[in-house]
Amino acid sequence: MITALSGETSDASRLRATVDFVREQDTATLLRLLLPGLDGPELRALAERCAFSHAALLVFPSGRAELEATLADCGLVADAPPTPSVVVRERLAVRHKRRAAELEVAILRPAVECRDGVRRTVEVFALTVPPGSGLGEVAAYERARQHETHVAFEVEAPDPLVLRGLCAAFGQYGATPDGGGYNPHENGTVFYFAAPAEAKAGYGRVELYVQGDHRDLLDAHMEAHRARQPAETLLRLLTGAWTTQALAAFARLEVADAMDGERGVGLPELAHAVGALAPNLATLLRYLTMLGVVSEDRDGFRLTDTGGLLRADAEGSMRSLALMYGGPFYASFAGLDHTVRTGQVAFEQHFGENHFEHFARDPELAGLFDQSMAAGARMFDPLPDHPVLVAAAGAAAGRAVEAAAEEAEGAEGATVVDIAGGNGELLGRILSAHPRLRGVLLERPHTVETARRLLGAAGHTGRCAFLPGSFADVPAGGDVYILSRVLHDWDDDRCREILRHCARAMSPAAELLVVERVLPDDGSASLATAWDLHMMCNVGGRERRADHYARLFADAGLTLVGRSPLPLDGTVLHARRA
Repeated sequence: MITALSGETSDASRLRATVDFVREQDTATLLRLLLPGLDGPELRALAERCAFSHAALLVFPSGRAELEATLADCGLVADAPPTPSVVVRERLAVRHKRRAAELEVAILRPAVECRDGVRRTVEVFALTVPPGSGLGEVAAYERARQHETHVAFEVEAPDPLVLRGLCAAFGQYGATPDGGGYNPHENGTVFYFAAPAEAKAGYGRVELYVQGDHRDLLDAHMEAHRARQPAETLLRLLTGAWTTQALAAFARLEVADAMDGERGVGLPELAHAVGALAPNLATLLRYLTMLGVVSEDRDGFRLTDTGGLLRADAEGSMRSLALMYGGPFYASFAGLDHTVRTGQVAFEQHFGENHFEHFARDPELAGLFDQSMAAGARMFDPLPDHPVLVAAAGAAAGRAVEAAAEEAEGAEGATVVDIAGGNGELLGRILSAHPRLRGVLLERPHTVETARRLLGAAGHTGRCAFLPGSFADVPAGGDVYILSRVLHDWDDDRCREILRHCARAMSPAAELLVVERVLPDDGSASLATAWDLHMMCNVGGRERRADHYARLFADAGLTLVGRSPLPLDGTVLHARRA
């Protein structure tokens, strides 16, 4: 809190004290006051990368006219109309257990000419408190505690490495993460820190502001903030099930399909389109707004890029995943403790059969499962460029040239065999990328028919054979064999059996590509760790480390010769016959 505010609580007096503070400070002096011990080369380095830009406070006018009068009384003129505050509004909503939509918070930045010749600003957050609104208690609480009062430094260059270094430097000198957020109205990211207890600036909070969307770095900053509040962290973790079901309900009701990413859609229109009760739908949408799945403006609700992936017609749609994770897999996860205690698969305990049999008996569920597997297809984006497939395509092109020279017809290209290839999503990508390759898809009979339709629509049936069968039916004669997200479904014995079927079918020159999420060797955070739990509970399988896969390959007469990363924490393992 500003020392000058002691005993003065009117908005005008607080604002005048803030103006005086901004006028008197410069970057290096303020950094030294905020971060005791910072001096010499480190102080100069920090001052070169960020600049003192403003001091901020929260005021509580009854309306626009009162706000402008208060600014004028302090000799301030706003250069631009107010913009909505996302970060402060959300902080107030959480602190006072209010709906964010009830809180109208605006930002103004009137300029101040400072003694060092630099033009800085006072950042004025204005929570409108109309007479009789019931927000008087909020205003009194915030005036007394000054939670939103802070000083801010603007990062000179929006470079992630610079920003990461600045955050680390603040932490080194005692500042601790204290929240933050991304404001889409300004396309700016805010990192808040609590100043060290021994700071001498009179402010308890410090802001780093950087232009652009840096939510990847903000996530780590917020995790550090939550780690200092274990009860809140645990509560957020415990309510994770609510998030899963909110997303699943959003998908089941097809709300995303009734929305637009470019314009807001009013609540009555949305409720009518999806056959829902407007007040209940509003509650769901407010929760999803907090998650960044939708956003709210004056026109209503609109989809964000994240929420757009829940549209059925979206490229890379993940709607089917939401339905699976919020449906059968959600139900079986209630038996996770049974799996941990007994080793029995929770899905089988709940449904009375394994998930392959359960889905095969229900065509609608089987289709949904195949779609959900395809929904993670971004993992496959780099795979057609894998050197093994590029080399196979090059060999196929060479054969075609030789055939043409000999005036032969129908020269055979190299063949890619996709084992348990689902609806053909991966094989279709490979065939599209390499027109001279031929494909074979081995799958269960009902899935083969789905793949035939999809690959046919893509124009690949002339170059693709469809083989209904099991792992025992892996065909000989392929140049490249692919096992994509197959081995993690099974225990080690079954994996060895599947790999031996592959090895028997492979010629000495054939290659095997295995796509899986590989557990990190160092225990670092990875989607593979989450999927390891999922596979244990729902399938009876597991994720594995690279050395574990190498042992399975060796037991089947194969050798691991390389590995490379894929998106979504995927890995492609390259093996050959030993």
